[in-house]
Amino acid sequence: MQEIKHFVDGQDVAGTSGRFSDVYNPATGEVQAKVPLATAAEVDAIVARAAEAQPQWAATNPQRRARVMMKFGQLINENMDKLAEAISLEHGKTLPDARGDVQRGLEVVEFCMGAPHLLKGEFTDNGGPGIDLYSMRQPLGVVAAITPFNFPAMIPLWKLAPSLVAGNAMVLKPSERTPTCALMLVKLLQEAGLPDGVCQVVHGDKEAVDALLDNETVQGIGFVGSTPIAQYIYGRAAANGKRAQCFGGAKNHMIIMPDADMDKAADALLGAGFGAAGQRCMAISVAVPVGQDTADKMAKKLMSRIETLKVGPYTAGEDVDYGPLSSKASYDRVKGLITSGVDQGASLLADGRDFTLQGYEKGFFVGPTLFDNVTPDMDIYKEEIFGPVLSQVRAASYEEALKITMDSPYGNGTAIYTADGDTARDFAHRVNVGMVGINFPIPVPLSYFTFGGWKKSAFGDLNQYGPDAIRFYTKTKTVTARWFSGIKEGGEFNFKAMD
Repeated sequence: MQEIKHFVDGQDVAGTSGRFSDVYNPATGEVQAKVPLATAAEVDAIVARAAEAQPQWAATNPQRRARVMMKFGQLINENMDKLAEAISLEHGKTLPDARGDVQRGLEVVEFCMGAPHLLKGEFTDNGGPGIDLYSMRQPLGVVAAITPFNFPAMIPLWKLAPSLVAGNAMVLKPSERTPTCALMLVKLLQEAGLPDGVCQVVHGDKEAVDALLDNETVQGIGFVGSTPIAQYIYGRAAANGKRAQCFGGAKNHMIIMPDADMDKAADALLGAGFGAAGQRCMAISVAVPVGQDTADKMAKKLMSRIETLKVGPYTAGEDVDYGPLSSKASYDRVKGLITSGVDQGASLLADGRDFTLQGYEKGFFVGPTLFDNVTPDMDIYKEEIFGPVLSQVRAASYEEALKITMDSPYGNGTAIYTADGDTARDFAHRVNVGMVGINFPIPVPLSYFTFGGWKKSAFGDLNQYGPDAIRFYTKTKTVTARWFSGIKEGGEFNFKAMD
């Protein structure tokens, strides 16, 4: 069986803890590899090596660091299919979805190619008599990233590119469920010209995470995962004086107004609710149609589309709509939440619990599931299901639909489908959610904007990628300078003026 290794100073390094975690093929339910779980001592040693490599990288001028990003982007494009297959094999995503995972990360790499401009400071000439003021953006030093299973390429790239181009050294701890793609990416970085030791990969569980949080050399932490863990990491990092940006769970709503194009709204809900088996923090898991007639129409349109969805392993072809859940624990949890929805009185229109696929009976597949008449007190509404489950919550009016969305403790993404500009503008201005879509279901901003939610979906002052990422991974130093110079009198230099 394959044993995955840490990546230290440009080399694969075996773990020494003797502890391992299984890496599954979610389509078959079989263990295909094992990944080491690092001790605190291993983490500390890896951080120390990163700290040794960082000063020389920071001294490399920004244009040369940007050239590494340019070559890195080229290598990602050349290896797109290999990276996608590694994701599909460990996560279960379809190949088109896996390529999209890589592509959205690549776009951030492309943005970071402009780092020489982004890293410029400011200058004020003659701010006082003979006094100039200027600022510099300098790297934090060693930073760490703890990335999730559901985007094995995109989230690591969102962390790697801005942190490294800003002159930091990075210690990446990818999810132990999907470690291979992250390793492949870091090796491509080495091939692109990144010096040994500037980017290290360590695998592990809570012991490794706590070691990163407590290590005094680590100056910043980036995390994406569930809200409880995001809160924990943010709190512990802050207590240790570290800069932290921690992104948690979501419960994303889409309001459908009576004047919306119902077919376009239904198509959007199908992709946003069931794509990637619902394992996306930007998935739409709650549809909020306004008015009984709108809700009835939407339920019928969704049911007719759900019947056409093709669920299967990535090897079944490009027309597969989504694959398995990533783990047996997720599979059991999602099925349990579906059962709770039935027990608590929701109307189950499509039941994915008994879905089976010939030849893949042990795979972690759940069929598309649709609930109607869901209320905010039900577990399927309150919990982030992270599975192919869409809940319809009926609202009598726009104001009620807006209130349902705003009362959610999460604030990652939201959307509205309407033909009325006034309604759309009102929604965009009033809703207390970080990313808003208007006739657009999954409003993930382009790489030169920034990604981040509100409320319990995010902890920290700065968002991921875009200009915020450069701010997060650098600290500003401001210099006030005055040079005493001689004064020429009668063509002679007056040295007394320098006293």
